[in-house]
Amino acid sequence: MKIDVITIFPEMLDGFLRASMMKRAAQKGAIELRTINLRDFTHDKHQTTDDRPFGGGPGMVMKAEPIFAAVESVRTPESRVVLMCPQGRVFRQCVARELSAAAHLIFICGHYEGVDERVREALVSDEISIGDYVLTNGVLPAAVVIDAVVRLLPGVLGGEGAAELESFTEAALEYPQYTRPSDFRGMTVPPVLLNGNHEEIAQWRAAQSKLRTEARRPDLLKRRAEKPTNPNQSP
Repeated sequence: MKIDVITIFPEMLDGFLRASMMKRAAQKGAIELRTINLRDFTHDKHQTTDDRPFGGGPGMVMKAEPIFAAVESVRTPESRVVLMCPQGRVFRQCVARELSAAAHLIFICGHYEGVDERVREALVSDEISIGDYVLTNGVLPAAVVIDAVVRLLPGVLGGEGAAELESFTEAALEYPQYTRPSDFRGMTVPPVLLNGNHEEIAQWRAAQSKLRTEARRPDLLKRRAEKPTNPNQSP
């Protein structure tokens, strides 16, 4: 997968790209990730990427010209252009899986009061929000989406099937997990996990997952009940 991130703050992604899973994914050749400095596509000495909004109002709006030029410098017919913005659809695991099928993702990271509306009208394939709160810019949300997408790519995660057994993959929270020692400060591991009976363990995990989801995220169970039966319809 090719991933391009367009931003005026490319340095914010430096550590993210050089560590942990992202570094391994790049070394394995699973991804080719580039940061694109939007200021490189301006034509004035101040490298201006924003201006005052028509009609007045607070803040500044990101200009259309450099964004169009940056996207068009890397876009191909197979590209999917994603604008990170509060108005987009809420990011969920099903959206991560949808995006993981793309060959090329281009992320536009908004800043200030947003972007010129013509970017949405003519360039963008998807608008995505990671939640109902406000951040300084779209770089961190883009990193969140990229992390969730890349870990779904074949061969990226070390554990076989790890991505298929996590919270939200089946619209439920994951069951409790334990490791050695079996007794830590008087807190013991449930005996069922130690008896070697895989059928009983699977039943216990399914029951615990349901209980935890009912207590903490009942909305997930409702969403699963309302999931469309048409396989071509997005959940």
